[in-house]
Amino acid sequence: MRFRHGHGLFTVLGALLLLAGGALRADENTWKVGTAKAKITPEPPMYLAGYGGRDKAADSTLHDIWVKVLALEDARGNRAVVITCDVCGISKRTYETVCAELKKRCALERSHILLNYSHTHTGPALAECLQDYCDWDDAARTRIRQYTRWLEGTIVEQAALALAQMTPATLWMGEGRTDFAVNRRNNKEAEVPAIRERGEPLRGPVDHSVPVLAAKTPDGRLRTVLFGYACHPTTLAITQWSGDYAGFAMLDVEKSHTDVQAMFFQGCGADQNPLPRREIKLCRKYGDMLAAAVEEVCRKAMTPIAPSLRTAFQFVDLPFERTMTADDFSRYVSQGGVYGRWAQRMLKSLRAGQPFPQSFPYAVQVWRLGKNHLWISLGGEAVVDYSLKFKSLYGPTTWVNGFSHDLTAYMPSRRVWNEGGYEGGFLGEYGLPAMRWTPDLEDRITQAVARLVEKVK
Repeated sequence: MRFRHGHGLFTVLGALLLLAGGALRADENTWKVGTAKAKITPEPPMYLAGYGGRDKAADSTLHDIWVKVLALEDARGNRAVVITCDVCGISKRTYETVCAELKKRCALERSHILLNYSHTHTGPALAECLQDYCDWDDAARTRIRQYTRWLEGTIVEQAALALAQMTPATLWMGEGRTDFAVNRRNNKEAEVPAIRERGEPLRGPVDHSVPVLAAKTPDGRLRTVLFGYACHPTTLAITQWSGDYAGFAMLDVEKSHTDVQAMFFQGCGADQNPLPRREIKLCRKYGDMLAAAVEEVCRKAMTPIAPSLRTAFQFVDLPFERTMTADDFSRYVSQGGVYGRWAQRMLKSLRAGQPFPQSFPYAVQVWRLGKNHLWISLGGEAVVDYSLKFKSLYGPTTWVNGFSHDLTAYMPSRRVWNEGGYEGGFLGEYGLPAMRWTPDLEDRITQAVARLVEKVK
């Protein structure tokens, strides 16, 4: 089914709202919105996440990193939270811990919790996530584990705080565009600057859209701006804490609007890089470009979202192409590095009598905001094909993001799976006991999304 723009009374009301500059009377039927945020920049010496082989801890801060929360309640009292976090990813254990605590403390079910991580590669390493990337000693692993447990508690605390201080608000949506994301599978990094200078098109699928959700006070003042983009935050490979281009974009938006909380969510950017890169001035430039796209959306007439929220969630069983054996792992040990450490850890588990699973429970979530705005959130590093596919299936008021729930692994489309290469497999880097999914994983994910769309329509 394709969701279309509303008609009749809703359209007339929307036109009146736009003519009024976005203001609503406080006694009208509106959303309730709450926000909260906490700085999560690590203080003790700690290692960064995202790149394998890092042997040096962070030594300073380019800009602070944050956990931010937007709490929503519709006209019928249905509640949900959007949580954004400036980290590379979180483990399934951390995701399960946060969901369990929010259920116990705030009565939120899993479908009500949209936990998205920006995937910055200049954020802190976390426990049980990409744990074989570096050869950390026991003291470093202890600090990482302690920080992770603190972060879990901080996420829960901020979500509870946002829910506790909700007040009447209106919600608005719009979409902008910026083009610094490049399909890294189809373009050689060294060639991109020259291609851009010649004004030639780059190759491969991309999603340059910038979805924007704005919360306003009943009298029309901007309160919160949530925006997304599909691109790896890998501009930087330095040893300074930062949120990469997304961090600079949030800072830019907040500088332009007093008392506004800016939040970034990562789209389906698993196969997208900001190119060229590796310079702070480029990172600032890309942040400025993203912020400018957001500002342009906020300056124009945005579409009002009726105060209606429906949520659905499902774990999809995704089989591994082949679960590895002790003989397989023994061959990897001699490689050293990420895969050598991974193989040693896997062999240790086998010798302890711990059997390996044949599949993984993959998290898929769908929200419907208002009459026809779908928001699809996928776990792990989803490639751009998923965003383009679901927008085609469900219409232009559909948003799609990856990098939610737990980090899982690379989530290739069937096209990328067939092509092979880095994003087509390499599950071992994420600690899974296999190297590839079965080739039908896109079909399984697509079918799950279709079921959840039916539930929220």
